[in-house]
Amino acid sequence: MTDFLSRFSCLLDVGTAANAARAFDIYTALIAEIARDDPPAEPFLLSLSPEYGPARLWLRDPGSADQQLAITFVTRFAEAFGLTGRWGFRWANIASNPVVDGFSGGAQLLDLSTGRTLEWMSTGRLLTDRLAEGGAR
Repeated sequence: MTDFLSRFSCLLDVGTAANAARAFDIYTALIAEIARDDPPAEPFLLSLSPEYGPARLWLRDPGSADQQLAITFVTRFAEAFGLTGRWGFRWANIASNPVVDGFSGGAQLLDLSTGRTLEWMSTGRLLTDRLAEGGAR
C-alpha cells in the first residue's frame, strides 16, 4: 500500500517575542476549532526554536498535515497583530513508494495585510500543463 504525505517546514516572523508568545493562544483556539470537524484536519506543529530567534515561529508538519490549516493560522495571526508584507511557504507531496505521479509539491505566497493569496503553484499541475502545451506523446 502506498501512503501519500504532504510535508512542509517554514518560519513566520511575528516581530516580537511577546507576539510569538501570544501566537500559541491563536494556535490553541484553531486546533480546538478543527477538533469539532468530522474528520478533523491533521494539525501542524508550532514552536519557538532558539536557533531561529525569539520572534520567529516554526510551523511544520508532524508527518502529514493540512497546509490550509497553516495558512488559516497565519492569516488569523496577521489580522490579529497587524502584520504586513508577504509570507509564503513550500511543500512537498511524497508517496511512500515509487508510483507514477506520486511526487509533487508547490508554493503559496500570501499578502499578510489582506490575507489574500497573491500566487500559488503546484509542480504536478505545472508539469501536466506544460506537457500538454508542447504536444508530448
